[in-house]
Amino acid sequence: MATLSRNIRKYWQLYVFIIPALAYFIVFHYIPIYGAQIAFKNYSAVKGIWGSSWIGFDHFERFFNSYYFGLLLKNTLQINLYQLALFPVSIIVALSIHEVAKARFKRFVQLVTYAPHFISVVVISGMILVFLDPSSGIVNTLIKALGGEPISFITEPGWFKSIYVLSGEWQNLGWGAIIYLAALAGINPELHEAAQIDGASRWQRIFHINIPGIMPTIIILFILNLGSFMNVGFEKIYLLQNPLNMESSEVIQTHVYKSGLLQAQYSYTAAIGLFNNAINFAILLTFNRLARRSGNSLW
Repeated sequence: MATLSRNIRKYWQLYVFIIPALAYFIVFHYIPIYGAQIAFKNYSAVKGIWGSSWIGFDHFERFFNSYYFGLLLKNTLQINLYQLALFPVSIIVALSIHEVAKARFKRFVQLVTYAPHFISVVVISGMILVFLDPSSGIVNTLIKALGGEPISFITEPGWFKSIYVLSGEWQNLGWGAIIYLAALAGINPELHEAAQIDGASRWQRIFHINIPGIMPTIIILFILNLGSFMNVGFEKIYLLQNPLNMESSEVIQTHVYKSGLLQAQYSYTAAIGLFNNAINFAILLTFNRLARRSGNSLW
């Protein structure tokens, strides 16, 4: 305790910078945990959280026994597995940018890949709808110019997951590579010099120096991704969703919004959210324990 007090007095400026971040997590993440108990209650806004009666796991059983439970779980898992399969793309982009020799071209590539990250989800969704429009969209115009038939991408369930995941990957491609580029910059250049003297090719240096050098970063980011495995970005899915693609686009997050906010089923959707977060927590613990064997883990 004395050491902590001494450190605070010595580095008080750094602790001041931490206060806003701590306040954010306390106000928006830890205090709301108190309200999670409504998942086990028949919550009434008039009676309040404490006044509402306990009903145990009734809301969980209702969700598990509902006819849409299988569809929601399937769509959520498929989208997340699809995204997880593209996890190495940011690593490949970072390695490619790192190997670019000409500084001007390197800056151009970074600008092109980073820029989409700063476009809002609403604008991205609007661009997708315009580009994929069956009558005037640029994609279908190109298809028709090549002699094909126009495709109604947005209304066909089979296309939805690919559109959602690939557009998200395009938007966050360069941004996701920033951390890997920082890790690559920290690799000792003497290792590359020694490898070149020994006759190692560029590919050999990438596989035997660069990738092992950023492997701890890769493992940590992979664990963090798995920690939010069951969470799918609600905004873009909701904006691209329509009655015709609902079979493929309805996920747990959109169902929680429709049932909780639009239909005021607060206890029921709190139970769904608790179930969702429990799965995320279990996955995070499992893979963090597995990663600990390699010497790289969150804790």
